[in-house]
Amino acid sequence: MNPYLLLVSAIIAEVIGTTALRLSEGFSKPLPSLGVLLGYGIAFYLVSLTMEELPIGVVYGTWAALGIVGIAGIGIVFFDESIDLAGVLGILLIVVGVYCINVVSDVSVH
Repeated sequence: MNPYLLLVSAIIAEVIGTTALRLSEGFSKPLPSLGVLLGYGIAFYLVSLTMEELPIGVVYGTWAALGIVGIAGIGIVFFDESIDLAGVLGILLIVVGVYCINVVSDVSVH
């Protein structure tokens, strides 16, 4: 399977797990708590498969960075969290960094 498809799936699973963590209210709500376990479990499994084909730095850096971007967006849209200009700039720098390591750098496997 395409390692980048696995990586995108891992990022989605991690964002779902993190969102469920927010909704679990300290693991006091059973359904969101189950979502945390499933989301993170699936995410780590998919990341492990991705690391079989891509360098660890590329995989982990991309997974962590796009997870941050995704969960920041979820926080803004669904949890009424705010973001200022510095936050937007930081997110843009994260996206540029992911682009550089995956597209511009020779480290990544294409």
